[in-house]
Amino acid sequence: MIKPIKDIATHLGLMEDDYDFFGRYKAKLNLHLLEKNAHKPKGKYILVTAITPTAYGEGKTTTTIGLGMALEKLGKRSVVALRQSSLGPTMGIKGAGAGGGYARVEPFQESIMHVTGDIHAITQAHNQIAAQLDNHLYHGNELNIHLEDIPFKRVLDINDRCLRKIAIKTDKFSRETGFEITAASELMAILALLSGNSIRGVIGDLRQRLASIVLGYSTHGELITAKDIHAHGAAAALMHGALAPTLMQTSEGTPAILHAGPFANIAHGCSSILADQIALPLADYVVTEAGFAADMGAEKFFNIKCRASGLAPQAVVLVATVRALKSHGGVIDANKIAERNDEALLAGAANLKQHIKNLQQFGIPVVVAINEFPNDLAEELAIIKQVALAAGAKDCVAHQAFTKGGEGTIALAQAVMAASEEVSTLKFLYDLDQPLVRKISILAEKIYGARDVEFSEKAQQQLTKIEQLGFGSLPICMAKSHLSISYDPLLKGAPKDYVFPVREARLSAGAGFVYCLAGSTVTMPGLAKIPKANQFDLSEQGEIIGLS
Repeated sequence: MIKPIKDIATHLGLMEDDYDFFGRYKAKLNLHLLEKNAHKPKGKYILVTAITPTAYGEGKTTTTIGLGMALEKLGKRSVVALRQSSLGPTMGIKGAGAGGGYARVEPFQESIMHVTGDIHAITQAHNQIAAQLDNHLYHGNELNIHLEDIPFKRVLDINDRCLRKIAIKTDKFSRETGFEITAASELMAILALLSGNSIRGVIGDLRQRLASIVLGYSTHGELITAKDIHAHGAAAALMHGALAPTLMQTSEGTPAILHAGPFANIAHGCSSILADQIALPLADYVVTEAGFAADMGAEKFFNIKCRASGLAPQAVVLVATVRALKSHGGVIDANKIAERNDEALLAGAANLKQHIKNLQQFGIPVVVAINEFPNDLAEELAIIKQVALAAGAKDCVAHQAFTKGGEGTIALAQAVMAASEEVSTLKFLYDLDQPLVRKISILAEKIYGARDVEFSEKAQQQLTKIEQLGFGSLPICMAKSHLSISYDPLLKGAPKDYVFPVREARLSAGAGFVYCLAGSTVTMPGLAKIPKANQFDLSEQGEIIGLS
């Protein structure tokens, strides 16, 4: 039974002036908690990631929520920190990313549809900057902005391939541009990476980051920023309500904090630093997740988010399923995925081993969590455990969060608690003072398994320009396929001995990273032939139908 949000807040030790009600089951956490609890010791910080996604699902969010609930059952105060759901994948093919079964965010419908409007605020703020940019062009272009060198696009929280390229035409000027999905917006990344020890500090960080957003370049090659056209102030005002994380709950009443929602295959794929900063002094354990697989969200969690926050997790949970590993091993027929096939399972386990190897480079203990399905065989689970332990995982535990909630995840929670007690030191994959090309090569070789990197002429010119402008010391945020460790979604398992192609590089000065695109990755997804949106409807009783 869903509890009033006041009960969830009270469980965390919050007073009524620490949050603002947003209906019966949601609340906005006040940023004064950053100062109020600064003196308190911090709880353990746990990251959940996964193997490479397949059509059969891995259950990363289900595992994250189940783990948080199991820790509560073991007498520990826990908080689950998640990203907000984007309506793009919700209406597309992937799903909402709010868990499932007996391990999900509640109220489920409200956690997926709009939540507290943060994504809409980011969309509006981003498009306000775009509108002021074109207004500047319309009224004379005093800054001599080069119309063919404006990388800043508009955004919408929707999958719509028809908006990837558009033409703007007025009686004063015309230019080509396009739309990206809101989860790929630099403002979304900024929200997720904001930090500070006080409200004043957070707002200062916000204003500085928004002012630094690169909109384009002048005809003389100079940077044109949001500050230059006086657009950062309005954007900050529009994002005001989105700065506060949203407090909700899981199926069993464990506190869940939802904040920010950058995609991991395009942006950096992590919920906000602010949510973590607020949660850590309130809990014994904060369980958060990074989007898609460990080569995507987890790599960016360490190299981008941890650098920005100064925080480091005490343990990493790597989620896998029997079905997904068989898929990586070559089983394509959905009717045969449940059949025992040790050969395919062992072949697909190469993907699991590669992700374990990748995670070990960061120096944090790894626990493999097998999201168990009812038709999984004990022999199959044993094979995965043997592979995981041989590859260096501290433990490998099957769980049943989907069907049993926290009770089905207790063994995993115990393993994670044990791993988090080990002394560990976070190691970054590259040094910030290394050249951008070298940082990209390190990612390609050490994480993606590539033999070499091929830069397009355009990417080479862009990277050189970014360094000349003084931004060479930023970390790399790689946009690539989430369906493979490589750039090619058709390359399953653990691809090796291939050339990784980088076609474009963009400067995200406000977010604080260099944003590279590999392969055919697009920043505005399209809908599948039969999207999930086809299943949605509203019942006569006012209930949304089709959520999953």
